[in-house]
Amino acid sequence: MIHKQQQQQQHNNHHHRHTTLMPGSIVHDEIQIIKTLGVGAYGKVYLGQDLKTKQRYAVKALQQRQLDDHQRALQRNEMILHSKLIHPNVIRLERIIKHNECVHMVLEHCAEGDLFSAITERNLYHGNHALIRQVFLQLIDAVQYCHQQHVYHRDLKPENILVFDNGRTLKIADFGLATSQAIAKDFGCGSTFYFSPECQGDDVHLSNGYATAPNDIWSLGVILVNLAASRNPWRQACLDDDTFRAYLADRDYLLKVLPISRELNGIIKRIFCIDPKRRISLEELRESILHCKYFTRTSQVERAETNTSCKLQNIFPLTPPTTPGEAANERLAGGFFPPTPGSCSSFISSSEHDNGGHELATPAASNSSCQDHCVSKLATCSSQRLDIRSTSLWKALQQQHQQSPMPLSTSPSPPISP
Repeated sequence: MIHKQQQQQQHNNHHHRHTTLMPGSIVHDEIQIIKTLGVGAYGKVYLGQDLKTKQRYAVKALQQRQLDDHQRALQRNEMILHSKLIHPNVIRLERIIKHNECVHMVLEHCAEGDLFSAITERNLYHGNHALIRQVFLQLIDAVQYCHQQHVYHRDLKPENILVFDNGRTLKIADFGLATSQAIAKDFGCGSTFYFSPECQGDDVHLSNGYATAPNDIWSLGVILVNLAASRNPWRQACLDDDTFRAYLADRDYLLKVLPISRELNGIIKRIFCIDPKRRISLEELRESILHCKYFTRTSQVERAETNTSCKLQNIFPLTPPTTPGEAANERLAGGFFPPTPGSCSSFISSSEHDNGGHELATPAASNSSCQDHCVSKLATCSSQRLDIRSTSLWKALQQQHQQSPMPLSTSPSPPISP
């Protein structure tokens, strides 16, 4: 069963700052409020209608009272960065209205909701290879455009992507955590399901910061898994997460536990390269997605891919020899078993502002080299706090594996609070 997970503490801390606009309220003699659409950490979002044109908009009201300088800077940053973006796959910021100690961002309205609901409630994408390809290419183009404008989103996730045309068009929204800095030092910025390992801060990145563009690419990779499998690959890309550690030990692990095609598995291995300098670029990612035939693994896809593999078996080895990079993975992981419940098998939404590859022929050495760098960096950052082989978790994994295979189903997460 699929649930949304929310952490309401941040919202509750700032709830007293919200000035509620009742239905029928008029904003600056321009917009009439129809109803409330949602509540965020620093304001509310309303459905509004232009008094002259009758056009409907989403009105994001940002409260200005009782904010410190940092919070005011974040609001200014959101408005400045969003206002410079004009792209068919980015939600339009129509205008900004200052009214009664509030700043109102008048935004393009989406009646169909967000991508999370389209995946989990409407089931629009699972197994629809052409549609997955179509909409993910749109996301790549939108993110690439943002990066060209020196805007790095840092909170890409299905809840921040809106759906149009019955799922055929996607548009990126909510630039509240966006930055113009190519290198950032505010770690833990984003949502735990979707941010990259380097964004969490390790010994390598704490002093120098992390690159924000590769961080967005990592988030796109998680969204790609969402589209194809209707699940998350892990709860957090860190060594404390069982599934992520299993992925480090076996780069094909997600192929074994998620309904993704072999083609897609090749792509996401290049996206989920721990070293951001070696991570696939948006240009390469676009080319790979454009030529990817299958995304979701069904029985029909599995037969087709098996037939293709059999034809190539005498030309290319199906399993390349173990490389030094792969050996390093195995030493770090010590041999992994299936993840404990609560990871990988269920698509759970991240909380709002939660703090908490395939080339058609990818050389094995390239991926192994990348993974070798990944392992050494993660091992360095966690060596003082996590000894995988000696912890009770490691012993529990061994004991449970000896008794019976661990189930992949997750325990239910808290439902959304009203």
